[in-house]
Amino acid sequence: MPKSIKGLYWIAASAVCAAMVALPLTGIAEVSKDLVVRQLLATVHAFRTLYVENITERLQRVGIQPKEDWMSDDHAIMLPFQFVKVAGQEIKSLVKNVDVGLVSLTPLYSVNFPKTEAEVAALQKLMANPNLNVVTFTDGKEFKGISPDFAIEQSCADCHNHHPNSIKKDFKKGDMMGAIVVRLKR
Repeated sequence: MPKSIKGLYWIAASAVCAAMVALPLTGIAEVSKDLVVRQLLATVHAFRTLYVENITERLQRVGIQPKEDWMSDDHAIMLPFQFVKVAGQEIKSLVKNVDVGLVSLTPLYSVNFPKTEAEVAALQKLMANPNLNVVTFTDGKEFKGISPDFAIEQSCADCHNHHPNSIKKDFKKGDMMGAIVVRLKR
């Protein structure tokens, strides 16, 4: 992969991390956990959407494809879910009490199933009404929020529909495929 494209990844990932770290997470009483979760979800959503619309879609037109095994292919870039996961790992390395990830009732990988019954219930509530945009809730010792994750482009739906691990094979552009989740540990 050309160095300029690798640079785009790390610039975008660094920007996501900087935005997350810059948000007040603890020690300021007037900032609610609900507000922090909503800000984190909005930031992750914005960066993921920009990644899909301005990087993956644009580079596909010049023959650079998003692929799961992107690290072993110089003409590939990471898939959008990988972008969120890698950014989430970077955030967690900088802010220990924050976890950012993806959840779905029809994930390609079991690690992306909701982790608790409260997450399942929140995801079902969001799926019943995606116009809610965000569902926040307390789950044991964590405060959590989820926000719908839509197939931004038809290529997102096609990737899920054709993946060998896919449970659901009829996604189309605009469908809710799962959710972005933020977990704040106390």
